[in-house]
Amino acid sequence: MPETETALKLIALDEEDLAIISAHVQDSCVQSEEITWLPGQKRFVLATMRYDWSAAASGRHERVGSVLRFDRVLKVAQIGLNPGDKAATLNLLAVSFEETDAPSGFVTLAFFGGSAIRLEVECLEGELRDIGPRREAEVCLGHDEPPKGAAR
Repeated sequence: MPETETALKLIALDEEDLAIISAHVQDSCVQSEEITWLPGQKRFVLATMRYDWSAAASGRHERVGSVLRFDRVLKVAQIGLNPGDKAATLNLLAVSFEETDAPSGFVTLAFFGGSAIRLEVECLEGELRDIGPRREAEVCLGHDEPPKGAAR
């Protein structure tokens, strides 16, 4: 488990909240096999090794195991992903919300290379939570170089 003082637990109930989560998950490494939609629970979950941008500001270049969860998910669509390739590593670039008929809308998870996952949601209910482990940062696919000062 990550240290208490550095473990994140962020909730998103609007676009502004989600923008903060998006900044924290930028350049997260995601294994395709760690992406799960539970239609019976209306829940979408993905496990990541997120680059810890806060730690980088103090000179530490680390990744931390995290979970990004969305509730009240009605439908999931994938664009540019190969559902049969469970071993693929994806680089999560951003997460955004587009409101359609308030409070419903679409959450889009954009990955390096133009692929995306689009969630149709009743309303925006998301959470980012660090669960560990914490380790020295490594390059995630889609980048030629690691973040400045990070290990390969």
